Amino acid sequence: MDTENPYAAPTSTPPAVDNIAKQMAGLQWPLNFSFKILSLTNQVNVTDTTGRTVCYTKQKLFKFREHVEIFTDKSRSTLLADIKTRKVIDWSARYFFTDGEGREIGSVGRKGWRSLFRAHYDSFKPGDDTPDHAIREENAMAKFFDSAVGEIPFVGLLTGLIFNPRYLATSANGQPVMRLIKKPALLESKFVIEKLDDNLSPRDELSLILSFIMMLMLERKRG
Repeated sequence: MDTENPYAAPTSTPPAVDNIAKQMAGLQWPLNFSFKILSLTNQVNVTDTTGRTVCYTKQKLFKFREHVEIFTDKSRSTLLADIKTRKVIDWSARYFFTDGEGREIGSVGRKGWRSLFRAHYDSFKPGDDTPDHAIREENAMAKFFDSAVGEIPFVGLLTGLIFNPRYLATSANGQPVMRLIKKPALLESKFVIEKLDDNLSPRDELSLILSFIMMLMLERKRG
């Protein structure tokens, strides 16, 4: 009869590889965020200052509300995260993030009527219904003029060179943690993401980046 060797080293299960921690490690901030606007698809590419890809998505317009796949690079060979909503049409829909293994990362929700005049989104940790971060538009007048001038034929194409909103993410205690700044561009929306808090975990960083991506997809018509 075989008996267990009492002197053998205990077996252990190797820890799961955290692709998010690996992907976010060593990033050189600020991040550059490009968003194709004259396209039949939502194409978002996020890179750091060295040109290293942080995440990438290319999504058909009619599908983006249902399911957004985020990849590690443009080859789209490695899934980094999924974004899904439980309600396809909802003024205050909440979008849930999971990693490539199906583990929860967080979620983001639009603050309904509060976002009518100034974009306002809340970011949540897994399982939470109390926001951990709030994302608010800092210069609401940029939205007003962008919307008004953007309706003028031909002239509206120039709004991306003039009216450039900024979005600030703050923690529950009001501390700034990230800022998204739109840069002047004609045929492409370009943004810079500044990290203002060095204590964020890799998953918190990615959750906020995904929150910005979803926010911009929902606010796309604003230029």
